[in-house]
Amino acid sequence: MALTLIDKGFLRPQFKRDSSRITFYLKQSPYLQIKFIGWNKAEFFAESQVPHQKSYSSVPFPTVLSPAAALPSSASLLAQSVKVHGLYLKSLLHKSGAVLLGGYGVSTADEFNEVVEAFEFEELLRYIGGVALRTNVVGRVFTANESPPEQKISFHHEMAHVITYIHMIQSSYSTNYLLSDYVLYGDDDDPSSAIGHSWKSTLFTNDKSIAEKRAAHLGMKLQWTEDCVKTIMGPILAIRFDNSRNCKIWFNSMVAPYTRWKDSRNDPEKAGKLGNS
Repeated sequence: MALTLIDKGFLRPQFKRDSSRITFYLKQSPYLQIKFIGWNKAEFFAESQVPHQKSYSSVPFPTVLSPAAALPSSASLLAQSVKVHGLYLKSLLHKSGAVLLGGYGVSTADEFNEVVEAFEFEELLRYIGGVALRTNVVGRVFTANESPPEQKISFHHEMAHVITYIHMIQSSYSTNYLLSDYVLYGDDDDPSSAIGHSWKSTLFTNDKSIAEKRAAHLGMKLQWTEDCVKTIMGPILAIRFDNSRNCKIWFNSMVAPYTRWKDSRNDPEKAGKLGNS
């Protein structure tokens, strides 16, 4: 990206686009005009491939983007390019389901957060109801899980755990229902478990009355016991329909109890039961 200083009279903010570069002005003054010259999306977001990449209906999963070899790369340059080409990147995300950005020189949590915020997605301020222990690193960047590495974490749909989740695509859903089982939450976090959130951490409060209100907002019922609480949620949708892509999606976490909930508090053989058993 070239930084050009032009000594001229006051100009109204401008935005220029041609086949080889994009010019957008960051600051205007009566005496000095500062502009950045950035690369077009074909150069900066060139599609590439990685091992184990899949293809469904001729659409790659994930779509892999990286800069052309001759182009410079940095987190700030990537963030600015995301702002310019945001609609293009979001269209790829909608089409493919996942977009992997690689080779752009993003190496720190602060840089990663800068790029994430450049997409201007709605932020989920509190992931109320999530069971995994996570630490906020900076901004929108969190650790994935605080449990020991030997704890198995299978593939799962993160946003299917709670009713309140980020709506990238807002649409109506209708399909079959699935009765859910219950999970016991203790008073204190259990870092030895991949789902070791206590009720206090899960609902972001030490007050039982506030916890009950937040649980009710999530469609959960709380039954207090001597040293923990039993949560009941459901019935909830197991399969939802994406009207924007005209397809059904598996939107639940039933695989988790059978494959990874095995520790001092969870037995996979008892994790899933029919509602009348």
